[in-house]
Amino acid sequence: MSTPGTPPARGRPSRSGAAPAPQGAPRPVYSTGGIAAASAAGIGLAVIVTLTMIGWVAAPHDTFGEDIADLLRGAVLAWLVGHHVSFSIAEGQISLLPLGLVLLPGLVLYRFGHWLARNCEIGRLRHVYRAALAIAGPYAAIAGTLALLARTDEVVPSMPRALLMGFVIAFLAGGLGVLRQLMREKGVAVHDLLDLMPARSRSLLVGMLVSTGVLLAGGLVLFLVALAVSLPEAIDATRVLAPGVVGGALLLIVQLAYLPNAVVFAVCYALGPGFAMGGGTEVAPTGVSVGALPSLPMLAALPENGAAPALSLVALAVPFAAGAIGGVLTQRSAPDVVSEAAPLWGFVCGVTTGMLCAALAGLAGGSLGAQRLTEMGPSAWQVGLVAALEVGVAAAVAAWIANWWYTRKLSREAATRREQAGAERSEPSQPVVELPEDVPVGKGLATVTALRPREEEPVQQQPREQTIVERRAELKRARRARRQDRAAEWRARREARRELRSQRRAEKRAGGGGWWRRRADEEAEEEMYGITYEAAAPEEPDRNG
Repeated sequence: MSTPGTPPARGRPSRSGAAPAPQGAPRPVYSTGGIAAASAAGIGLAVIVTLTMIGWVAAPHDTFGEDIADLLRGAVLAWLVGHHVSFSIAEGQISLLPLGLVLLPGLVLYRFGHWLARNCEIGRLRHVYRAALAIAGPYAAIAGTLALLARTDEVVPSMPRALLMGFVIAFLAGGLGVLRQLMREKGVAVHDLLDLMPARSRSLLVGMLVSTGVLLAGGLVLFLVALAVSLPEAIDATRVLAPGVVGGALLLIVQLAYLPNAVVFAVCYALGPGFAMGGGTEVAPTGVSVGALPSLPMLAALPENGAAPALSLVALAVPFAAGAIGGVLTQRSAPDVVSEAAPLWGFVCGVTTGMLCAALAGLAGGSLGAQRLTEMGPSAWQVGLVAALEVGVAAAVAAWIANWWYTRKLSREAATRREQAGAERSEPSQPVVELPEDVPVGKGLATVTALRPREEEPVQQQPREQTIVERRAELKRARRARRQDRAAEWRARREARRELRSQRRAEKRAGGGGWWRRRADEEAEEEMYGITYEAAAPEEPDRNG
């Protein structure tokens, strides 16, 4: 044992004779990642089972023993839905899943990423992917196993999608938790982490994220305004359902889970392609045509059939605003010297934003199984193409203007510096003259300057020319003397080596003693010293006179 005041007893044998493990030793990354994945999956399942039990209690049901298997299987299906895993039923496929439920496993995995980083030794920030893989691999295996266990004749979860989405969510959320914990321990700020990226990659990342964020913020505002306008219809739909207190709370949770989907749908409406709410329907700025819809209060935000509301057309300006802001930030992070390159990088920012919008549209849409509700949501490729064009063009124009303004500012600063440098060179160096007290000075008075006598000038110039000649001659003499000293030193060394060799030959001919005798005689010989002469270099002449 160790106390707080003493170091841990590392490597000391215990009474039983075995060496105990050191206190506070780091754990293996991959085994600890498996523990983190299992714990995160267990906590998520516990939360889902609790919510399912609450819903079962609030609804009419049979005895508990008859429904326990179906209840647990429904909880596992809800856990898989939280990972955006689609499943098939007799009528079709259910793939229109709430994006908000992904937040639950994401937060749990994020916290266990912190725990993994605190208990394992991760030397560098670039090794975060190892910890993320340590969590993502076991978590994906757990998701695939649960997809197999929850399969019935009526409901068949997609096992490949369970493996894929479990891996992706665990890798991103767990890796982000590990990275955040390491940054906190090492004192690394977010902007310092961004500085490690190349300037152009960092600028495109910032521009894409900001443009997408502006689009999502505009979609959220559009949805909330539409819901506020149609609030009486939403209240009437809730009254018709009559869910009760517990059912009302669960209904609210379901609608909050579908809120990210509604925001993405609103973004697609603002971009122009719109979205569908069933086969042969359309909700777009060009017109609205919808049929019968599920009884969900939040669907009251949809406009009525006919022309799109005039107020909603204001949202068409959101993509251009997003592109303008993204283009400015793209050039602010990495300005271009060549003005023609700025619009190109702005358009690339729009293209990456369009790709991200297409991915969000594909995740938000899907099918509800019925024949008429097989097409729900936007078209991913249309949304991506239109977003790339609208955001890209606006970002290109804004990037060109921002780069022009930046280069103009730099040219002005450079011109100002040149003028200041020219003014400093043009100012004559006037000698400081101490004036007598009786000399009047002030504004409008003449400047008094000390003048040198004319006859002193030739007297000062002649010695300067003679001094330069003499210094050059002294330099030549000093160099010649150094060369002579070096030559004499080398001659003395050669003579000493020649004399030593001749002495050794004479001893060898005489044959006296072995190698030890010769070595002793060499040590007993009189030591020789070399003397090096160094001449002090004279100072360099003043060539400016």
